[in-house]
Amino acid sequence: MSTRPFTAAPSAATAVPSATSDTGVAAEPACAARSVSLPLPVLGADVRVPLVTGGEVSYAALDYAASAPALRRVWEDVAAYAPYYGSVHRGAGYLSQLSTDLFETSRADVAAFLGCRADDQVVFTRSTTDSLNLLAAVLPTGTRVYVFETEHHAALLPWERQEGVSVTYLSAPRSPAAAVRTLEAALAGQAADGPALVCVTGASNVTGELWPVRELAATAHAHGARIVLDAAQLAPHHPVDIAELEVDWVAFSGHKLYAPFGSGVLAGRADWLRAAEPYLAGGGASRTVVRAADGGVDVAWHTTAARHEAGSPNVIGVYAIASACRALTEAGFDALVEREQELIAAVRAGLADIPQVRVLSLFGDDAPRVGVLSFVVDGWNSSHFAAALSAEYGIGVRDGLFCAHPLVRTLLDSEASEPGECGAPDQAPGGSGSLNAIRVSFGAGTPDEHVERFVRAVGELVRDGARWSYRTEDGRCVPDRGAAAH
Repeated sequence: MSTRPFTAAPSAATAVPSATSDTGVAAEPACAARSVSLPLPVLGADVRVPLVTGGEVSYAALDYAASAPALRRVWEDVAAYAPYYGSVHRGAGYLSQLSTDLFETSRADVAAFLGCRADDQVVFTRSTTDSLNLLAAVLPTGTRVYVFETEHHAALLPWERQEGVSVTYLSAPRSPAAAVRTLEAALAGQAADGPALVCVTGASNVTGELWPVRELAATAHAHGARIVLDAAQLAPHHPVDIAELEVDWVAFSGHKLYAPFGSGVLAGRADWLRAAEPYLAGGGASRTVVRAADGGVDVAWHTTAARHEAGSPNVIGVYAIASACRALTEAGFDALVEREQELIAAVRAGLADIPQVRVLSLFGDDAPRVGVLSFVVDGWNSSHFAAALSAEYGIGVRDGLFCAHPLVRTLLDSEASEPGECGAPDQAPGGSGSLNAIRVSFGAGTPDEHVERFVRAVGELVRDGARWSYRTEDGRCVPDRGAAAH
């Protein structure tokens, strides 16, 4: 049964009111104006937002590292499928059979996108966090886990929750070579018996720097350990090939891959997944259930990916991920990487011209990276700065510790007791003493104008200061609506 009988849905641009200029005259959507230069147009490029100083501007979404906007291609694929939506795996009707076929074809598309080996499994989850917690739950008793302190909390925290699992936290390396040496020393210093797992990011969610995944995988395997790659920040920017990188598992999220519909992926070796109890117990994971002689029930669980996909799956989210994978593949990563590097160069050059700005880096200024950069500004609380970028320039960035507290503390040379949290601090805006940073991130759907506006805004804020008053409200720095422009 074909899984692509759907007629393309009308563009989302036709389903919303036309954007208007500051004068009320109909304006051309930004996505249309920039579509020639954008390899993968996204939703939201024509959204206009009010400025606290008056007027409105097209929203510059520069927080891709948190959630990337949906590709237009993904949205149209999902909208075209929606009338055919049905339950999967257990329905006799046409829509159920079609949805089942689409669900499993999506699994094959994701496997192809990741370069999976013939015996690898692709398990659909809710997110990268869910994927890594699933892997943690299936670790054999006695597994030793090695994880750098530089990881996102999704990769840093799941392991110690499992009984019979020990965790070694590795200090932040200051170069890719140092990362390999650190892992080599840690593995060489431990007994070789029993299972071991290394967890490493592909690209930092704080600095954007690329990690030496292939070298770390070779080091892990040389000592009999397995390795899981957190590709949440890598997969949207660079090709990820399980076989080529020689990693055992890959985890990533749809919402960072231009498919924000609440689905994720864990793909890789099947043996530990088959041997462990299901991540969730319920329908879909069970093959047969019978009453036992002792009055209980005997269950035979699936040995396929369904073993860890109990319950009704997120078919829309899965199809969205598959659509994004196809779109990225068809656009070609060479072209995507080339354009992104141009944007990175523009941001770095602009920030380098502002002495008060310090870009955070673990491996040094020349380290290759994806479109994620974090920085601090002398004399500014980072939450105040981010709030001003939003309220006065229509630019959305992220501030805080980015759910990577140990890494940001290392980059800011802070003490462990120094206050800091994922959101804004409780201190009044304007002070520079709190522990947080600003992150700007972008990708295939970012227009040049958004990057240009960001660089210009940073320079103006540093030179002239904020034009509005701000206060802390519920842990966030926000414009003081009762104030007037400075």
